[in-house]
Amino acid sequence: MNQELYLFNTLTHQKELFYPLKPPFVGLYVCGPTVYGEPHLGHARSAITFDIVFRYLKHLGYKVRYVRNITDVGHLESDADEGEDKIAKKARIEQLEPMEVAQFYTDAYHFAMDKLRVLRPSIEPRATGHIPEQIEMIEKILQNGFAYVVNGSVYFDIQAYKKKYSYGKLSGRTNIEENLAVSRELEGFQEKRHPEDFALWKKANPEHIMRWKSPWGEGFPGWHIECSAMSTKYLGSPFDIHGGGLDLIFPHHEAEIAQTNACECYDNPLNQAKYWLHCNMITVNGKKMGKSLGNFITLNEFFSGNHPMLSQAYSPTTIRFFILQAHYRSTLDFSNEALQASEKALIRLLQGIQKLDTIKYAGTSSFTASEIQQKLYQAMNDDLNTAKVIAELFHVIDKIHAVDLKQETLSQQEANSIKKLLTTWLEDILGIVPETRTNEQLEEVMQILIELRNEARAQKNYALSDTIRDKLQAVQITLRDTPEGTIWVNGKI
Repeated sequence: MNQELYLFNTLTHQKELFYPLKPPFVGLYVCGPTVYGEPHLGHARSAITFDIVFRYLKHLGYKVRYVRNITDVGHLESDADEGEDKIAKKARIEQLEPMEVAQFYTDAYHFAMDKLRVLRPSIEPRATGHIPEQIEMIEKILQNGFAYVVNGSVYFDIQAYKKKYSYGKLSGRTNIEENLAVSRELEGFQEKRHPEDFALWKKANPEHIMRWKSPWGEGFPGWHIECSAMSTKYLGSPFDIHGGGLDLIFPHHEAEIAQTNACECYDNPLNQAKYWLHCNMITVNGKKMGKSLGNFITLNEFFSGNHPMLSQAYSPTTIRFFILQAHYRSTLDFSNEALQASEKALIRLLQGIQKLDTIKYAGTSSFTASEIQQKLYQAMNDDLNTAKVIAELFHVIDKIHAVDLKQETLSQQEANSIKKLLTTWLEDILGIVPETRTNEQLEEVMQILIELRNEARAQKNYALSDTIRDKLQAVQITLRDTPEGTIWVNGKI
């Protein structure tokens, strides 16, 4: 843990040296999915971003407790206090129990994330499994005078809160008019003392399916209180890192901070977390990709290629590589062409690493593993800059090719060290692991196909040669002709 890692803290709007509250332990909480639909590329970006945080902190030697929740109740259609519960609406349309919907899409999310090699969190709590904790937190907020009850609903009292704490520090929205400008006319608006107030508990209408008993009558929790209750239950308050998408800063994360402070039952709870990390959006033609906008592509559609905006199927490894080629705080604009470029770049990167086994070694080396490692750490420690890490990896590949052209030199011992280093960074830290095929029979079959293709080319039967190549590509096995002969890339790319 001698590496100095700097993270951009949304709370302070600057990069700060990371130092956990109780080293070597790190508490990491990330807002997970609302499970009412198929996971899409936006879900993948958030999950992969914080997977990198998880992986890298563990690589540095920290003991990380990673908590990522599942929202299966309370997230209304407007992301505020308006409209129908997203999961309840889906259940009504499909004539299912809400928990059937939640379970189905939770399984779909896990399936897609596993394919993307996103590590499972240490704890994955569900909102419906923590109703008592949420009710207890609301009761404390009421006791402390920061909430009020109206007709069976409980609302957070922003004006009372502002008399003691600052509201809007995370988002920078400290002005009441500015907050109201981004709000719409909300359900229950007449019940609220002030338009800024938000729901901690909502009274369930007769037709509302998901409902629990509470001191205020049957109802369901507000979206914001869920994360406050679950994060403090498993990590305490304050904890080290709170993460999520940029679109969650206001009102969701701002509300979390207010709720936790309003409990006034934790040691130094101010701001809830020491570091707040937010990843930016996936865009399509400059607009956020999302279910509510109807411009999303599900991850299964990427994997199958079954979507009008896609010209082919893309493997999970390619999707992950595409996302990591941009810094997590920058926008990432989707296009089929960008994915094709990522696929080609990934093939080149993996082939370059394979080339370390076939280059001609020298007695001395003009570059070393330690030099490479220093540059990789420098890039990663600068706010987890995976884009720069990948650029450094390609710089190494250029040097490997230069060895082949006798413009650089490399000893076998140094080549082995470099291959081990690159594999560690690519697989363990970035999570770029080709789905390897290690079956010996498959290796033999591939050699037979390569020989048949070579014979076809020698006989100028290019149609057969191209057919062999294209059919292998269709099952995501890539043939590449090199000066040393034809090779096949070890896995799906």
